[in-house]
Amino acid sequence: MSSRRAERLVNLVLCLLSTRQFLTASRIRSAVPGYEPDDGTARSDDAFKRMFERDKAELRELGIPLETGRNSVFDLEDGYRIARRDYELPAIDLTPDETAAVGLATRLWESAGMAEASRGALRKLRAAGLDVDPSVTMSVEPRIRVTEAAFGPCLEAVRTRRAVRFGYRSAGATSTEQRDVEPWGVVSWHGRWYLVGHDRARAAVRCFRLSRVSGPVRVTGPHGAVTVPKGIDLPGIVAGVNVTEHQGVARIRVRHGCAAGLRRQATVVASEPGHDIVEIGYADPDHLARWVAGYGADAVVIEPDEVREPLVRWLRRSVEDR
Repeated sequence: MSSRRAERLVNLVLCLLSTRQFLTASRIRSAVPGYEPDDGTARSDDAFKRMFERDKAELRELGIPLETGRNSVFDLEDGYRIARRDYELPAIDLTPDETAAVGLATRLWESAGMAEASRGALRKLRAAGLDVDPSVTMSVEPRIRVTEAAFGPCLEAVRTRRAVRFGYRSAGATSTEQRDVEPWGVVSWHGRWYLVGHDRARAAVRCFRLSRVSGPVRVTGPHGAVTVPKGIDLPGIVAGVNVTEHQGVARIRVRHGCAAGLRRQATVVASEPGHDIVEIGYADPDHLARWVAGYGADAVVIEPDEVREPLVRWLRRSVEDR
C-alpha cells in the first residue's frame, strides 16, 4: 500500500469516527483529503467512485466496522459511519514488564517505515489507560538501521515459518553458493544482521551475514513448515560464530549516558570527565565506522586509523548531503 493511500484511509477512518450521523459519499469526498476533487466532470466522478469503493473494501478487510445507513426516511442516499463502540479497543491488561517491552519495541522500530505505526500503537495503549514509557532504558540503542536487501524477505520467512533459498558468499570466498535454509530468526550482532537456521545441505545449524547474501531471497515450501527448536539461543549462536571473526580492536571515546547499543558490545577500559574509553572488537572496519557514525558526537573513534578514516569520510558525506 502506498503512503498516499494509507494516509487517505487514516483520514477516512478519523472522519467516520468523528460523527454520529451517516455521511454520504459526496460529503466524505469534500471532507477527506486525498480524494479526486469535484470539478463537475464525469471523469473526476468516476475516479472518486473507484477510489471510494476500493477504500471501503480495504477498511472491511482490515476488520474496521463500517456501517451503512440513512439518518432519516427523507434521505435519498446511503451514508457511512464507524460505530465507536465497535471500533475501540477492549480493556487491555498488561504487566509492568509487558508495558516496558512495548515501550522498548517502539524505540527499536524508529525507522521510516515503522515510526508512525509505533507511535499510533502507543497512543491507543495510552488511551486505554496504560502508562507506556517509550524511553525506558534497557541497554538497547533505540534505532534499527537496515541496508541489507535480504532483511525484509528473511524476516518475513521467519514470521511465516517458510524455508528460503539464496546465493551466499562466505568470508574469503570469491564466488557465491546456493543455500537452502530453514530460518529460525534474524539477529543483530555488533551492528550487523544475521539469519540463523538449519542449512539443509549441511544438515547443521548455520548463521548467515545478510550483507553477504547475493541476489534475491526466494521463499520455498508451505506456510508453517519450519519448526524452530524450543529454547534455542539465537544470539548465542551468532556470538559463537563471530568470536573468531574479529580482526582488530577499536578504541572509542563515548559520552556518559549515551550510545547504549555500542556500550553493550564494548568493554570500558578507562574513564575521564564526561566520557568513557571503550574497546570493541570488529571484523569489518567500514561497517564499524558506519555504526559509530550513527551516534554522532556521542562517540569518537580514537584508533585505529582503518576505522577512524572511513568514519571521517562517512560523516563528511552526511554533511554534504544535507
